[in-house]
Amino acid sequence: MKNISIIGSTGSIGTQTLDIVRANDDLKVVALSCGKNTKLLEEQIREFRPVVAAVSDESAAEDLRVRLSDMNVRILSGMEGLKAVATEESADMVVTAIVGMIGVEPTLAAIEAGKDIALANKETLVTAGHLVMKAARDKGIRILPVDSEHSAIFQSLQGNRSFFEAGSINNRLSRILLTASGGPFRGRTREELSDVTVEQALKHPNWSMGPKITIDSASMVNKGLEVIEAHWLFDTDIDDIEVLIQPQSIIHSAVEYEDGAIIAQLGTPDMKLPIQYALFYPERRYLAGERLDFTKIASIEISKPDYDTFLGIPLAKKASRIGGTMPTVMNEANEHAVAAFLAGKIKFLEIYDMIEYAMSEHRVVEDAALSEILAARDWTDELLRRKYNA
Repeated sequence: MKNISIIGSTGSIGTQTLDIVRANDDLKVVALSCGKNTKLLEEQIREFRPVVAAVSDESAAEDLRVRLSDMNVRILSGMEGLKAVATEESADMVVTAIVGMIGVEPTLAAIEAGKDIALANKETLVTAGHLVMKAARDKGIRILPVDSEHSAIFQSLQGNRSFFEAGSINNRLSRILLTASGGPFRGRTREELSDVTVEQALKHPNWSMGPKITIDSASMVNKGLEVIEAHWLFDTDIDDIEVLIQPQSIIHSAVEYEDGAIIAQLGTPDMKLPIQYALFYPERRYLAGERLDFTKIASIEISKPDYDTFLGIPLAKKASRIGGTMPTVMNEANEHAVAAFLAGKIKFLEIYDMIEYAMSEHRVVEDAALSEILAARDWTDELLRRKYNA
């Protein structure tokens, strides 16, 4: 029996993780958390009977305590609640399915408590990769990627003996090939993007994701963040990570070794596969769903990203090369900008403007402590509120 905690259980990754729990009787949920969807969280608590659950604010927690007075579950709130879910004593693994920098502190707390991490919160490594990876090494815990692309890279690395096997042969990588669908605006010019609507940006051609990640996919900021995440996860230089547009989402990513051999992971676009692989690694189990039929594929399209139109990747690489607190500023500026775009306060291309402005104004703190990373986040948010009134 493997006991798991899920941070962000009502979102896309969280609900799909619970689907996998339903299909495997040797998984048990011991802790859950959500932001505001307490109605769904209540249903999940009644079904899975965790020992602890957390919501964003205390008023919602008190309401949930009343509604769940017949259940033996602790209901907590805020960051302390998230940390309690992350460090629940009976948990073997924590699934970090929450979106945004709010995932950094509970992830670090889980690592300190000796929990393996199934990581679906890319912002944790983008903003605090140097802290997280060192903590994981010091504690001897595993960080197993849940993002489709990073799971694909991780799976492709299994030909290099076990990724976690001490003393294994180190067949050196030449580069990582990180694929992207190109999002709903692939092929469009900057002029054509000037007046796109929120509704258009939310229509991803292949994947079903939450609104923030879907907008990030449309701007390709999401792929930029994934480049930084891959840099930390696989200890690879930022310039040895190449992004390729693969619009059918058949090739999920690949690695190239120094002898020129390329190993890729292919499949249908289904997030349950990387989630299940992380939960049961190194074991593979049956997973219901559509299979990839090569006889029905006329061709596999591959092209280079348009970096002049979609600035998400070059901005992320620039932030990573500068290092220190700059990736935090880039990430927080994007979070602020996406929220403003979803609220109808700015246009799509202004997402890039807000990121570039924040990065240009920031004084970098090198080798930042967690408190300095959080301070850079707050500085960015305040800067953009003053500048854009949004």
